[in-house]
Amino acid sequence: MSGRKKLFGGLTADIGIDLGTCNTLIYVRGRGVVSSEPSVVAVERGTKKVVAVGQDAKRMLWKTPGDIIAIRPLRDGVIADLETTEKMIRYFISKVLSKRWIIKPRMVMGVPSCITEVERRAVEEAAYKSGAREVKIIEESLAAAIGAQIPIFEPAGHMIVDIGGGTTEISVISLGGMVVTNAIRLGGDAFDLAIIKHVRTVHNLIIGEQTAEQLKMKIGNASPEKTIDKMEIKGTDAITGLPRRLEIDSVEVREALQEPINAVVEEVKRTLGQTPPELAADIVERGIVMTGGGSILKGLPKLLSKETGVPVILAEDPLLCVAIGAGQYYDFAKGHNDNRALYDALSG
Repeated sequence: MSGRKKLFGGLTADIGIDLGTCNTLIYVRGRGVVSSEPSVVAVERGTKKVVAVGQDAKRMLWKTPGDIIAIRPLRDGVIADLETTEKMIRYFISKVLSKRWIIKPRMVMGVPSCITEVERRAVEEAAYKSGAREVKIIEESLAAAIGAQIPIFEPAGHMIVDIGGGTTEISVISLGGMVVTNAIRLGGDAFDLAIIKHVRTVHNLIIGEQTAEQLKMKIGNASPEKTIDKMEIKGTDAITGLPRRLEIDSVEVREALQEPINAVVEEVKRTLGQTPPELAADIVERGIVMTGGGSILKGLPKLLSKETGVPVILAEDPLLCVAIGAGQYYDFAKGHNDNRALYDALSG
């Protein structure tokens, strides 16, 4: 490395960002994933002055006084409130980058492939306004594949299923490109909403998103288990309006989750049906890799394998894959280009 590169390498940083509907993760080159916080911002009503961001703001959801609003600036994996998103990204970056970086960082951001060009530009604009000198937007499934250490530049088919908070993306990747990709605006949030709907319909009990998320994480499952787990929850009686307790078991939670889980399974089947036979054969041999927070639902890899007849592997760090892949993108691309140049020179 030249003296100039060494000098500026110490004054700047490459950042990978998984800008998720539920959580925002930040990867800094050389340090790994340094931040993982809820994508929530609490602002003053009227002035829009930021009161809290991340974990502190999430605690305020549905509990704020009249002059403070706790909001999620992203919906279904895309920016719904550009100004608030920009403030959120700037806050997270200021927490993880020290003052010694005097040159603005390069940012790579993973986004769902189903977003529109307008939504894509909104993400890019938010990154520039938050302090980036250069922004690269890549598909979430590509970032997840890099983060999961899948050799995507091989002349072979690799399928990845990334289930985030707001979207699920299924892609077949070969030679560094997306051969087939499908995405639906449904993810972990839809799992939570399905539980809320079920408890309200069956038990006349109104529960919040945090309670539904706890049910999903603690006793939720996608495949029948030998043991039946139970959990007590608290909510508001839909008829009397009074607080009430309820014990619910894992069988009932699985029934509540059936509709969104079936939607994910059907989308994976559809993508497999669109895959060229040669690549499909590779996938049958190598298996499907699952990433994203939604993929850690108990029994989901097992169910997907049963429904497709293809082995399913849960990535080592499913929650971190998109952020890691985004953060390693520049090194990954450079390494591939160096190998390609060497190959071309030898072939010539």
